[in-house]
Amino acid sequence: MDTSQHSLSTLFEQLGLPADAASIEAFISRHAPLPPDMVLAEAPCWNASQASFLHEGIDEDSDWAEVIDELDALLRH
Repeated sequence: MDTSQHSLSTLFEQLGLPADAASIEAFISRHAPLPPDMVLAEAPCWNASQASFLHEGIDEDSDWAEVIDELDALLRH
C-alpha cells in the first residue's frame, strides 16, 4: 500500500494531467462549477480511466480519497 502523502499535484500526475500550479488552476477554472448533484467521477472532463480511478478512490476510501475530496470541493466553488 502506498502510504505517501498525496497533493493536488500528485493527483493530477496520477490522472495523467499537467500537474503544475498554473495548469491545476486552469483546469479548475475551465471545469467548475460542477452541478451539485453530479458525482465527481461522472463529470464529462474525465476519460474512462480517470473516472474509474476517482470512483474507486472514493468508494474504497483509499489514501487518495482526501485529495480527491479536495478536488471535488474546488470544482464546486
